[in-house]
Amino acid sequence: MRGLTATRRVLADAFGHFNTDDGWAMASHVAISALMALFPFLIFATALASFLGADAFSEQAVDLIFDTWPEEVAEPIASEVHNVLGVRRGGVLTFGVVLAGLFASNGVEALRLSLNRAYRVSERRSMLRLRAQSLIFVLIATLGFLAISILLVAAPVALRIAANNLEWIAPYVGTITFWRYAIALSVLVLALISVHLWLPAGKRSLLDVLPGVAFTLLGSFVGSSLFAAYLGSFANYSSTYAGLASIMIAVVFLYIISAVFILGGELNASIRRYREARAIAGDA
Repeated sequence: MRGLTATRRVLADAFGHFNTDDGWAMASHVAISALMALFPFLIFATALASFLGADAFSEQAVDLIFDTWPEEVAEPIASEVHNVLGVRRGGVLTFGVVLAGLFASNGVEALRLSLNRAYRVSERRSMLRLRAQSLIFVLIATLGFLAISILLVAAPVALRIAANNLEWIAPYVGTITFWRYAIALSVLVLALISVHLWLPAGKRSLLDVLPGVAFTLLGSFVGSSLFAAYLGSFANYSSTYAGLASIMIAVVFLYIISAVFILGGELNASIRRYREARAIAGDA
């Protein structure tokens, strides 16, 4: 009974604060910022990969990102991303590529702002420090995707060699598709944990952020699945938005994911507030 009461209070606090603190508007801001940051990030990432001699990175990076999206959502925008990445660019140090990295960091700033409001904290760090941190996040994400793209190519080959030479390992190898999804999910979980730990102001432990990360993963899966089912059964975006259909699909999808992401932060903050209130009551 006490657990049910605690759950009800935590959820009421989280959803109540999300609704009264312009959570829906913040979800729109994060969604648009994420869409605007996606193409610059991939341009910056592929340019850096090309500079480092990993030209096959672009295909693997795009596939890795859209592996976590429903097919009905990913398919229309993935082709546009491939078209953008197919344009030749001069090199990693060109002004356009550096500007792309700066635009990509705007997406990180949108996440920071939404989490600061969700965790109910005030930002006191300097603007230069925050922007530098956002650029570091972009650079780390780029290097991470580069390493993972290589792993996606090398891991299946290594597994096949191991299976051919070690008979006992064959039943445990699994399929390439399984490993692709496992790697993509691992990257997503690590990214969510890093964002909740270090982007917003204040300090949190790993245990403080895990409930919100789990809620974000589960809520994103449910929300994206329902939206994909809606697209497949009822919606006809092509006739309504013509050439803008793929963009509208991406915006609505990212809006759903952004709302779930912010609610994850709200949930973490509400659980922490409840624990602190219980501790104070216990001391009293």
